[in-house]
Amino acid sequence: MQEPGTRELVRMWISGWAVSRGSAEPVDQPWGWSIDVGAPAGEVGRHVLPEPTEAEVRKIAENTTAPHTWLKLFAEDTVVRPWLGPRWRLDAPGFLMSTPLGPERPEPPAGFTVTTWERGGVLRALVRTGAGHLAARGQAGLAGPVAVPDQITTVPGFRRRGLGGLVMRTLQSAAYERGARTGVLVGTPDGQALYTALGWTTHAPMASLVLEPEPQPQP
Repeated sequence: MQEPGTRELVRMWISGWAVSRGSAEPVDQPWGWSIDVGAPAGEVGRHVLPEPTEAEVRKIAENTTAPHTWLKLFAEDTVVRPWLGPRWRLDAPGFLMSTPLGPERPEPPAGFTVTTWERGGVLRALVRTGAGHLAARGQAGLAGPVAVPDQITTVPGFRRRGLGGLVMRTLQSAAYERGARTGVLVGTPDGQALYTALGWTTHAPMASLVLEPEPQPQP
């Protein structure tokens, strides 16, 4: 069976990401997709280009006036940064990754418990200490045969104990039990190391840029 290309993997990613974040449905565009987000942290929306060209990116930027609009461009930072003006702030790079899913049923280390549940198509995994303190957590958006792990975090005092891997493997197994067969995500540089160790494959880099508000004139 032929592996999906970058465009199809990006489509799979945004389908589950939109479920995980509760955003609007991605809207097809000639160059990719637009997504209305309206996140409390200030993300108005995002434009996702799996195969960005300079002409397309410049045109989108010219037509974008709302601050906190993001561009997700599947290319190296150094390639796309010159295409955009100074109000577009470059954020940390991401990495498009995927893995086949299977039944794993991981066991938590001694002294920890893991709880999973699903609501509204979003799987959640919560790792706590015996005293009930939060140690790690994560979620995954389910979109048919695709699961998209998202917001995987470990509390600083509990890092390097394998809890991030436990969260990921728990979500992967629970997603498989619900019919998902492929995991797709965009990981941070730190996350990429964890996911690679868990068997995920990196397919493409992703540059993230956000439109900052206009500078206010000094009194």
